[in-house]
Amino acid sequence: DGGAGPAVPAGPGRAQVFTTVVDAFLEELVAAGSYQKFGRCYRCFYKLQPQLTRSIYDQFISQLQSSIQEEIQELKSEGNLEGLFNSLDKIVEEAKDREGPAWRPSGIPEQDIHSALVPYLLKHRSYLRQVLRKKEEENRKVAESVLAGRDKIVELQQLIQAHKQAWQ
Repeated sequence: DGGAGPAVPAGPGRAQVFTTVVDAFLEELVAAGSYQKFGRCYRCFYKLQPQLTRSIYDQFISQLQSSIQEEIQELKSEGNLEGLFNSLDKIVEEAKDREGPAWRPSGIPEQDIHSALVPYLLKHRSYLRQVLRKKEEENRKVAESVLAGRDKIVELQQLIQAHKQAWQ
């Protein structure tokens, strides 16, 4: 491979394990409903026409397997299980690189919430203070501009007054 591709997990992913488990379950289910048990349940029919009974059993098992597989596939699609399993695999792989212990709840909800929220709130407060400084600076510049405009208006009014008196 040369190491150019992404790292491959050591074992099969959770999605593959889930599929294998479901397939094994389906095989066990079919094995539990063997033809002999089917024949015993429908003994009279089996004695009269064993080939037809076998054909019905085969169709029943085939339909059962396909229905179960369709339902499981629909559940996997609706629940986005493939994506969730891959995400979980990724989290586990990332956790392997960590040197320190993973976070665990203390058992005291208030303390856990506090320890989770305080860093976020401090960061948000810092951000808000930075925004506030920028807005205060903008307001200071606008206030200076307004004052300069007022001074200009006063000058112009005095100039107009001087011209008016000179004209009269």
